[in-house]
Amino acid sequence: MSVSYKAVGWNAFKKRYDLVLIVAIVAFLAVFVGAGMAFFPKITFEILLIRAFAAAGITLLHFILVIGPMARLDRRWLPLLYNRRHLGVAMFLLGLFHAAVAVVTYHAGGTVNPIVSIFTLDAGTTMSSFPFQAFGFVALLILFVMAATSHDFWLANLTAPVWKTLHMLVYVAYVCLVVHVAFGILQAETSPFYAAVMGAGLLAVAGLHLLAGWKQAGIDAELTVSPGEDPSAELGAGGFLPVCAVDDLVENEPLGVTVGGERVAVLRYEGNRISAVSGVCQHQNGPLAEGKFVLGCLTCPWHGYQYKPEDGTSPEPFTEKIPTFAVKVADGRVWIDPTPHPAGTRVEPALVN
Repeated sequence: MSVSYKAVGWNAFKKRYDLVLIVAIVAFLAVFVGAGMAFFPKITFEILLIRAFAAAGITLLHFILVIGPMARLDRRWLPLLYNRRHLGVAMFLLGLFHAAVAVVTYHAGGTVNPIVSIFTLDAGTTMSSFPFQAFGFVALLILFVMAATSHDFWLANLTAPVWKTLHMLVYVAYVCLVVHVAFGILQAETSPFYAAVMGAGLLAVAGLHLLAGWKQAGIDAELTVSPGEDPSAELGAGGFLPVCAVDDLVENEPLGVTVGGERVAVLRYEGNRISAVSGVCQHQNGPLAEGKFVLGCLTCPWHGYQYKPEDGTSPEPFTEKIPTFAVKVADGRVWIDPTPHPAGTRVEPALVN
Protein backbone atom coordinates (compact mmCIF):
# COMPACT_ATOMS: atom_id res chain seq x y z
CA MET A 1 0.00 0.00 0.00
CA SER A 2 1.24 3.49 -0.73
CA VAL A 3 0.14 6.94 0.36
CA SER A 4 1.54 8.59 -2.75
CA TYR A 5 2.99 7.27 -5.95
CA LYS A 6 6.69 6.94 -5.40
CA ALA A 7 9.48 4.46 -5.89
CA VAL A 8 8.99 0.99 -4.51
CA GLY A 9 10.15 0.61 -0.92
CA TRP A 10 12.84 -2.05 -0.91
CA ASN A 11 12.23 -3.76 2.40
CA ALA A 12 14.32 -6.70 3.55
CA PHE A 13 11.97 -9.27 2.04
CA LYS A 14 11.97 -7.58 -1.38
CA LYS A 15 15.76 -7.37 -1.34
CA ARG A 16 16.14 -11.06 -0.55
CA TYR A 17 13.47 -11.94 -3.10
CA ASP A 18 15.19 -10.01 -5.89
CA LEU A 19 18.66 -11.19 -4.89
CA VAL A 20 17.58 -14.82 -5.17
CA LEU A 21 15.89 -14.03 -8.49
CA ILE A 22 19.01 -12.37 -9.95
CA VAL A 23 21.31 -15.14 -8.74
CA ALA A 24 18.98 -17.79 -10.20
CA ILE A 25 18.81 -16.05 -13.59
CA VAL A 26 22.57 -15.50 -13.79
CA ALA A 27 23.21 -19.12 -12.78
CA PHE A 28 20.73 -20.41 -15.37
CA LEU A 29 22.32 -18.34 -18.15
CA ALA A 30 25.84 -19.35 -17.12
CA VAL A 31 24.98 -23.06 -17.04
CA PHE A 32 23.10 -22.86 -20.34
CA VAL A 33 25.91 -21.02 -22.14
CA GLY A 34 28.58 -23.22 -20.60
CA ALA A 35 26.75 -26.42 -21.55
CA GLY A 36 26.08 -25.10 -25.03
CA MET A 37 29.73 -24.31 -25.65
CA ALA A 38 30.78 -27.71 -24.30
CA PHE A 39 28.28 -29.87 -26.19
CA PHE A 40 27.83 -27.76 -29.33
CA PRO A 41 31.24 -26.23 -30.05
CA LYS A 42 30.26 -25.19 -33.58
CA ILE A 43 27.36 -23.00 -32.50
CA THR A 44 27.94 -19.26 -32.72
CA PHE A 45 27.95 -17.19 -29.55
CA GLU A 46 25.07 -15.05 -30.84
CA ILE A 47 22.85 -18.07 -31.38
CA LEU A 48 23.80 -19.38 -27.95
CA LEU A 49 22.79 -16.08 -26.36
CA ILE A 50 19.49 -16.05 -28.24
CA ARG A 51 18.68 -19.51 -26.98
CA ALA A 52 19.93 -18.90 -23.45
CA PHE A 53 17.78 -15.83 -22.87
CA ALA A 54 14.81 -17.47 -24.58
CA ALA A 55 15.14 -20.56 -22.38
CA ALA A 56 15.51 -18.46 -19.23
CA GLY A 57 12.50 -16.33 -20.14
CA ILE A 58 10.16 -19.20 -21.01
CA THR A 59 11.25 -21.12 -17.90
CA LEU A 60 10.55 -18.10 -15.70
CA LEU A 61 7.18 -17.58 -17.39
CA HIS A 62 6.15 -21.15 -16.59
CA PHE A 63 7.21 -20.59 -12.99
CA ILE A 64 5.21 -17.36 -12.81
CA LEU A 65 2.10 -19.05 -14.16
CA VAL A 66 2.17 -21.92 -11.66
CA ILE A 67 2.77 -19.79 -8.54
CA GLY A 68 -0.89 -18.75 -8.41
CA PRO A 69 -2.45 -22.23 -8.49
CA MET A 70 0.29 -23.61 -6.26
CA ALA A 71 -0.53 -20.95 -3.66
CA ARG A 72 -4.19 -21.97 -3.88
CA LEU A 73 -3.22 -25.59 -3.29
CA ASP A 74 -0.62 -24.92 -0.58
CA ARG A 75 -0.34 -21.65 1.36
CA ARG A 76 3.41 -22.13 1.75
CA TRP A 77 3.78 -20.79 -1.79
CA LEU A 78 2.30 -17.42 -0.81
CA PRO A 79 5.68 -15.73 -0.15
CA LEU A 80 6.59 -16.29 -3.81
CA LEU A 81 3.27 -14.80 -4.89
CA TYR A 82 3.88 -11.68 -2.78
CA ASN A 83 6.25 -10.07 -5.30
CA ARG A 84 5.36 -12.00 -8.43
CA ARG A 85 5.38 -8.76 -10.42
CA HIS A 86 9.16 -8.63 -9.94
CA LEU A 87 9.36 -11.97 -11.71
CA GLY A 88 7.22 -10.61 -14.54
CA VAL A 89 9.45 -7.60 -15.10
CA ALA A 90 12.55 -9.82 -15.08
CA MET A 91 10.91 -12.19 -17.56
CA PHE A 92 10.10 -9.30 -19.90
CA LEU A 93 13.72 -8.11 -19.79
CA LEU A 94 14.93 -11.60 -20.67
CA GLY A 95 12.52 -11.69 -23.59
CA LEU A 96 13.57 -8.22 -24.69
CA PHE A 97 17.25 -9.18 -24.76
CA HIS A 98 16.42 -12.37 -26.66
CA ALA A 99 14.44 -10.37 -29.22
CA ALA A 100 17.13 -7.69 -29.55
CA VAL A 101 19.92 -10.20 -30.25
CA ALA A 102 17.67 -12.12 -32.65
CA VAL A 103 16.79 -8.97 -34.59
CA VAL A 104 20.44 -7.92 -34.82
CA THR A 105 21.50 -11.42 -35.89
CA TYR A 106 18.77 -12.17 -38.42
CA HIS A 107 17.17 -8.91 -39.51
CA ALA A 108 19.47 -5.90 -39.07
CA GLY A 109 21.81 -6.61 -41.98
CA GLY A 110 19.31 -6.52 -44.82
CA THR A 111 17.59 -3.79 -46.77
CA VAL A 112 14.18 -4.43 -45.18
CA ASN A 113 13.20 -2.60 -42.02
CA PRO A 114 13.96 -4.98 -39.11
CA ILE A 115 10.43 -4.73 -37.71
CA VAL A 116 8.92 -5.44 -41.12
CA SER A 117 11.39 -8.25 -41.55
CA ILE A 118 10.09 -9.93 -38.38
CA PHE A 119 6.71 -10.33 -40.05
CA THR A 120 8.00 -11.38 -43.46
CA LEU A 121 11.16 -13.50 -43.04
CA ASP A 122 11.57 -16.97 -41.55
CA ALA A 123 14.99 -16.60 -39.89
CA GLY A 124 16.19 -19.87 -41.34
CA THR A 125 13.58 -22.31 -40.03
CA THR A 126 11.76 -24.92 -42.07
CA MET A 127 8.35 -23.33 -41.44
CA SER A 128 8.91 -20.33 -43.66
CA SER A 129 5.21 -19.98 -44.47
CA PHE A 130 4.17 -19.64 -40.82
CA PRO A 131 4.73 -16.26 -39.11
CA PHE A 132 6.05 -17.66 -35.84
CA GLN A 133 8.16 -14.57 -35.21
CA ALA A 134 5.06 -12.37 -35.33
CA PHE A 135 3.64 -14.39 -32.42
CA GLY A 136 6.81 -13.74 -30.46
CA PHE A 137 6.53 -10.02 -31.23
CA VAL A 138 2.91 -9.90 -30.00
CA ALA A 139 3.86 -11.78 -26.81
CA LEU A 140 6.72 -9.37 -26.12
CA LEU A 141 4.41 -6.40 -26.67
CA ILE A 142 1.93 -7.79 -24.14
CA LEU A 143 4.71 -8.46 -21.63
CA PHE A 144 5.96 -4.90 -22.12
CA VAL A 145 2.53 -3.44 -21.34
CA MET A 146 2.29 -5.62 -18.23
CA ALA A 147 5.77 -4.68 -17.03
CA ALA A 148 5.12 -0.98 -17.70
CA THR A 149 1.88 -1.05 -15.68
CA SER A 150 3.14 -3.23 -12.83
CA HIS A 151 3.50 -0.34 -10.35
CA ASP A 152 0.60 0.40 -7.99
CA PHE A 153 0.25 3.82 -9.64
CA TRP A 154 -1.43 2.08 -12.58
CA LEU A 155 -3.39 -0.23 -10.33
CA ALA A 156 -4.91 2.75 -8.50
CA ASN A 157 -5.69 4.76 -11.64
CA LEU A 158 -6.90 1.93 -13.87
CA THR A 159 -8.90 0.43 -10.94
CA ALA A 160 -8.39 -3.12 -9.71
CA PRO A 161 -10.84 -4.84 -12.15
CA VAL A 162 -9.34 -3.14 -15.23
CA TRP A 163 -5.76 -3.71 -14.04
CA LYS A 164 -6.49 -7.36 -13.30
CA THR A 165 -8.10 -7.86 -16.71
CA LEU A 166 -5.10 -6.25 -18.39
CA HIS A 167 -2.67 -8.51 -16.57
CA MET A 168 -4.71 -11.60 -17.40
CA LEU A 169 -3.35 -11.06 -20.92
CA VAL A 170 -0.32 -12.99 -19.68
CA TYR A 171 -2.20 -16.10 -20.79
CA VAL A 172 -2.54 -14.67 -24.30
CA ALA A 173 1.19 -13.97 -24.26
CA TYR A 174 1.84 -17.53 -23.10
CA VAL A 175 -0.19 -19.02 -25.96
CA CYS A 176 1.67 -16.79 -28.43
CA LEU A 177 5.00 -17.95 -27.02
CA VAL A 178 3.98 -21.61 -27.22
CA VAL A 179 3.17 -21.07 -30.91
CA HIS A 180 6.39 -19.10 -31.36
CA VAL A 181 8.45 -21.96 -29.93
CA ALA A 182 6.48 -24.78 -31.56
CA PHE A 183 6.76 -23.35 -35.06
CA GLY A 184 10.20 -21.81 -34.52
CA ILE A 185 13.03 -23.55 -32.71
CA LEU A 186 11.21 -26.90 -32.45
CA GLN A 187 11.06 -27.05 -36.25
CA ALA A 188 14.80 -26.53 -36.48
CA GLU A 189 15.71 -29.11 -33.83
CA THR A 190 15.54 -32.84 -34.54
CA SER A 191 15.88 -33.96 -30.91
CA PRO A 192 12.54 -34.70 -29.19
CA PHE A 193 13.99 -33.44 -25.89
CA TYR A 194 13.02 -29.81 -26.46
CA ALA A 195 9.48 -30.70 -27.51
CA ALA A 196 9.13 -32.95 -24.46
CA VAL A 197 10.28 -30.19 -22.09
CA MET A 198 7.91 -27.65 -23.65
CA GLY A 199 5.05 -30.14 -23.55
CA ALA A 200 5.74 -30.93 -19.90
CA GLY A 201 5.65 -27.22 -19.08
CA LEU A 202 2.35 -26.78 -20.91
CA LEU A 203 0.82 -29.75 -19.11
CA ALA A 204 2.08 -28.47 -15.75
CA VAL A 205 0.53 -25.03 -16.26
CA ALA A 206 -2.80 -26.40 -17.51
CA GLY A 207 -2.93 -29.20 -14.95
CA LEU A 208 -2.19 -27.05 -11.92
CA HIS A 209 -4.74 -24.43 -12.98
CA LEU A 210 -7.41 -27.10 -13.45
CA LEU A 211 -6.55 -28.69 -10.11
CA ALA A 212 -6.65 -25.35 -8.26
CA GLY A 213 -9.92 -24.45 -9.99
CA TRP A 214 -11.43 -27.81 -9.03
CA LYS A 215 -10.39 -27.30 -5.41
CA GLN A 216 -11.78 -23.74 -5.30
CA ALA A 217 -15.03 -24.81 -6.95
CA GLY A 218 -15.47 -27.41 -4.23
CA ILE A 219 -14.82 -24.81 -1.52
CA ASP A 220 -17.25 -22.35 -3.13
CA ALA A 221 -19.94 -25.01 -3.45
CA GLU A 222 -19.52 -26.02 0.18
CA LEU A 223 -19.65 -22.45 1.46
CA THR A 224 -22.27 -21.03 -0.91
CA VAL A 225 -25.45 -19.90 0.80
CA SER A 226 -28.58 -19.07 -1.20
CA PRO A 227 -32.33 -19.35 -0.47
CA GLY A 228 -34.39 -22.17 -1.91
CA GLU A 229 -31.57 -24.73 -2.11
CA ASP A 230 -31.61 -25.78 1.53
CA PRO A 231 -34.31 -25.34 4.19
CA SER A 232 -31.67 -23.96 6.55
CA ALA A 233 -30.78 -21.26 4.04
CA GLU A 234 -34.17 -19.60 3.80
CA LEU A 235 -34.39 -15.83 4.11
CA GLY A 236 -34.97 -14.61 7.62
CA ALA A 237 -36.45 -11.34 8.80
CA GLY A 238 -35.17 -8.43 6.75
CA GLY A 239 -33.82 -10.67 4.00
CA PHE A 240 -30.94 -12.13 6.02
CA LEU A 241 -29.40 -15.54 5.25
CA PRO A 242 -27.84 -17.92 7.79
CA VAL A 243 -24.22 -18.54 6.83
CA CYS A 244 -22.74 -20.50 9.72
CA ALA A 245 -23.08 -21.34 13.37
CA VAL A 246 -21.49 -18.99 15.86
CA ASP A 247 -19.39 -21.91 17.07
CA ASP A 248 -17.97 -22.31 13.54
CA LEU A 249 -16.09 -19.02 13.94
CA VAL A 250 -12.63 -19.16 15.44
CA GLU A 251 -11.71 -15.82 16.97
CA ASN A 252 -9.44 -13.69 14.74
CA GLU A 253 -9.64 -16.23 11.89
CA PRO A 254 -11.92 -15.15 8.98
CA LEU A 255 -14.36 -17.64 7.51
CA GLY A 256 -14.97 -17.38 3.78
CA VAL A 257 -18.52 -17.88 2.49
CA THR A 258 -20.31 -17.07 -0.76
CA VAL A 259 -23.58 -15.21 -0.26
CA GLY A 260 -25.74 -14.25 -3.21
CA GLY A 261 -22.79 -14.66 -5.55
CA GLU A 262 -20.57 -12.43 -3.40
CA ARG A 263 -17.49 -13.75 -1.61
CA VAL A 264 -17.69 -12.65 2.00
CA ALA A 265 -15.25 -12.81 4.90
CA VAL A 266 -16.96 -13.34 8.26
CA LEU A 267 -14.82 -12.49 11.26
CA ARG A 268 -15.24 -12.86 15.01
CA TYR A 269 -12.92 -10.53 16.91
CA GLU A 270 -12.47 -8.77 20.24
CA GLY A 271 -14.22 -11.64 21.95
CA ASN A 272 -17.87 -11.13 21.06
CA ARG A 273 -17.94 -8.99 17.88
CA ILE A 274 -18.82 -10.39 14.44
CA SER A 275 -18.48 -8.43 11.20
CA ALA A 276 -18.66 -9.32 7.51
CA VAL A 277 -16.84 -7.64 4.65
CA SER A 278 -16.09 -8.46 1.05
CA GLY A 279 -13.81 -11.46 0.73
CA VAL A 280 -12.04 -9.87 -2.24
CA CYS A 281 -9.12 -7.50 -1.68
CA GLN A 282 -9.32 -4.13 -3.43
CA HIS A 283 -5.67 -4.35 -4.45
CA GLN A 284 -5.55 -7.31 -6.84
CA ASN A 285 -8.73 -9.22 -6.01
CA GLY A 286 -6.80 -11.37 -3.56
CA PRO A 287 -8.57 -13.91 -1.28
CA LEU A 288 -9.10 -11.64 1.71
CA ALA A 289 -11.19 -14.32 3.44
CA GLU A 290 -8.04 -16.45 3.64
CA GLY A 291 -6.06 -13.72 5.38
CA LYS A 292 -5.26 -13.00 9.02
CA PHE A 293 -6.55 -10.56 11.61
CA VAL A 294 -3.51 -8.45 12.48
CA LEU A 295 -3.41 -5.28 14.62
CA GLY A 296 -7.18 -4.83 14.39
CA CYS A 297 -7.34 -5.30 10.62
CA LEU A 298 -8.18 -8.13 8.24
CA THR A 299 -5.00 -8.61 6.22
CA CYS A 300 -4.86 -10.00 2.68
CA PRO A 301 -2.46 -12.95 2.34
CA TRP A 302 -1.25 -11.85 -1.09
CA HIS A 303 0.26 -8.41 -0.50
CA GLY A 304 -0.63 -7.41 3.05
CA TYR A 305 -3.40 -4.89 2.31
CA GLN A 306 -5.48 -4.28 5.45
CA TYR A 307 -9.10 -3.40 6.19
CA LYS A 308 -10.97 -2.67 9.40
CA PRO A 309 -13.80 -5.20 9.81
CA GLU A 310 -16.44 -2.75 11.00
CA ASP A 311 -16.28 -0.40 7.98
CA GLY A 312 -14.06 -2.05 5.35
CA THR A 313 -11.61 0.86 5.22
CA SER A 314 -7.84 0.69 5.37
CA PRO A 315 -6.15 2.27 8.39
CA GLU A 316 -5.03 5.85 7.90
CA PRO A 317 -3.29 7.22 5.95
CA PHE A 318 -4.28 4.56 3.38
CA THR A 319 -7.50 4.95 1.43
CA GLU A 320 -8.54 1.52 0.08
CA LYS A 321 -12.13 0.42 0.82
CA ILE A 322 -14.20 -2.73 0.41
CA PRO A 323 -17.96 -3.38 0.73
CA THR A 324 -19.47 -4.36 4.07
CA PHE A 325 -22.47 -6.49 4.99
CA ALA A 326 -25.09 -6.23 7.70
CA VAL A 327 -24.77 -9.05 10.25
CA LYS A 328 -26.95 -10.36 13.06
CA VAL A 329 -26.80 -13.30 15.45
CA ALA A 330 -29.90 -15.35 16.25
CA ASP A 331 -30.51 -18.88 17.50
CA GLY A 332 -26.81 -19.57 17.67
CA ARG A 333 -26.28 -18.77 13.99
CA VAL A 334 -24.74 -15.89 12.06
CA TRP A 335 -27.05 -14.23 9.54
CA ILE A 336 -25.92 -11.89 6.72
CA ASP A 337 -27.89 -9.58 4.46
CA PRO A 338 -26.74 -10.65 0.96
CA THR A 339 -26.95 -7.07 -0.35
CA PRO A 340 -23.58 -5.38 0.22
CA HIS A 341 -23.26 -1.84 1.48
CA PRO A 342 -21.11 0.60 -0.55
CA ALA A 343 -17.38 0.26 0.06
CA GLY A 344 -16.33 1.94 3.30
CA THR A 345 -19.80 1.95 4.91
CA ARG A 346 -19.69 1.44 8.67
CA VAL A 347 -21.86 -1.41 9.94
CA GLU A 348 -22.26 -2.11 13.64
CA PRO A 349 -20.84 -5.52 14.51
CA ALA A 350 -23.21 -8.19 15.70
CA LEU A 351 -22.66 -9.13 19.33
CA VAL A 352 -22.47 -12.66 20.69
CA ASN A 353 -24.21 -12.94 24.05
